[in-house]
Amino acid sequence: MTTQTEARPLFAATLRPHRSLSRKGLRWVIAVVAISVSIPGIIFSTLGAWPIIGFMGLDVLAVWWALSASMRDGRQFETVTLWPDQLELKRVTGSGKQELLTFNPVSTKLVIDRDFNERTTGLHLRTRDRDIELGAFLNGDDKASFAKAFGTALKRARH
Repeated sequence: MTTQTEARPLFAATLRPHRSLSRKGLRWVIAVVAISVSIPGIIFSTLGAWPIIGFMGLDVLAVWWALSASMRDGRQFETVTLWPDQLELKRVTGSGKQELLTFNPVSTKLVIDRDFNERTTGLHLRTRDRDIELGAFLNGDDKASFAKAFGTALKRARH
């Protein structure tokens, strides 16, 4: 989907959110939750409070839904490609929806938001018409290292 295919880009990076839980890990977590919920469920059932089992099943379902939504969001990524005459930002959501944004590197600035301790909290690609947040899902250290590498490449593209 990029416009340049023959030349090598000045800079190219793919930004992905960090996820520590794999699909196999998700199954294990759900199994542990289901087993831990079934023990009190059996006790309540023998005491005659069997409707509680349904509510405990809803708890397992809620945990599965929340972790699955987190895993789906973990599939999103952004690809930043800097050519001598164009900057491309390709965004792909967790559901697979793609968006390609193009910028002129000469008129595009990388704006870095910092907190009172000078830690990087946000990155923006800013032009006269647009302000696009970049890598919102990254942690502060990853944003800082990306900003250093990308900022250097963007300065080279301007000259």
